[in-house]
Amino acid sequence: MRILKAMAVFFVLMAAFLQAQAQTAGSSPSDPAPRGATVEGILECGQGYTSHELYDMKITLLDVIRGEEAWKRIREANGSNKAPASGAEYILARVKFEYYARGNPGLCMHPLAPDQFVAYSANGEDYPAASVVPPQPEMRKGLKSGESIEGWLVFAVAKQDKGPLMYYSADAGGAVEHGGGKWFLLR
Repeated sequence: MRILKAMAVFFVLMAAFLQAQAQTAGSSPSDPAPRGATVEGILECGQGYTSHELYDMKITLLDVIRGEEAWKRIREANGSNKAPASGAEYILARVKFEYYARGNPGLCMHPLAPDQFVAYSANGEDYPAASVVPPQPEMRKGLKSGESIEGWLVFAVAKQDKGPLMYYSADAGGAVEHGGGKWFLLR
């Protein structure tokens, strides 16, 4: 009987642990990470039948600028940038991305690019990519183990959308992401 009670307690604790893991901020659009929060994940690097290596990544949404101030900075970044479409406004997101090998040899480079980040409306529709030159530094770098980058991303969203989301997926860069993409609240 004691063994059955111990097993029952173990399964209850495991279920609670798994539920807590599933509801980590940033793991779903219903629970996006707020500004300032760091979301962690695991990337798998390697091609075809070669050895695949695991890497830890950390993403932090450092700052969000919206509306007129965002447009002013985008216009200053490049005079040929166009104003947002009618009914839309720009959002600038400053993001920090960190990349660390879990073991040796740790030689895979992660090609981080702006198209790995996508904006979604509060009701789940993806926004088209903003085709403007962002302020510097841009979120684009081939990251080696132990490196990090801070840079700007630009999104165009509906003015009335009070809770747009940012989604990161390594799959667009050719890596495999364990545990799915990462979600952030753009405000």
